[in-house]
Amino acid sequence: MAKNNDRKMSLEEAGRKGGETTAKNHDKEFYQEIGKKGGEATSENHDKEFYQEIGKKGGEATSENHDKEFYQEIGKKGGEATSENHDKEFYQEIGKKGGEATSENHDKEFYQEIGKKGGEATSENHDKEFYQEIGEKGGESRSKQREND
Repeated sequence: MAKNNDRKMSLEEAGRKGGETTAKNHDKEFYQEIGKKGGEATSENHDKEFYQEIGKKGGEATSENHDKEFYQEIGKKGGEATSENHDKEFYQEIGKKGGEATSENHDKEFYQEIGKKGGEATSENHDKEFYQEIGEKGGESRSKQREND
């Protein structure tokens, strides 16, 4: 009868045991430091295309494993975190940059088409009173603007 000591350990088992031992001997800061060093070494050895490719692969893998609700939830959390860390000027600046980038990539017909779609969607969801109210607000705002000019 063979003893347990005669049994060879699989690579998987050896790796697991080694990881457990390392985890017992090191703290969070150790892992942060080696992670930082690994990230720096990787960034020195790879270009933009490398990161785009692994980002694409990661996105594809994630999309295969998650549904619409997952993306809505992480989007909501990201938006909340961003709003806690940024002010009105931040949003104005990124909106301006996004608008400039969009205008460089699209022509007049693009804006006509999205305007038409937006108008149709809005008209399907709102009644006469909605348009009267926003018209009044717009008129009041324009009136105040003229007073300040």
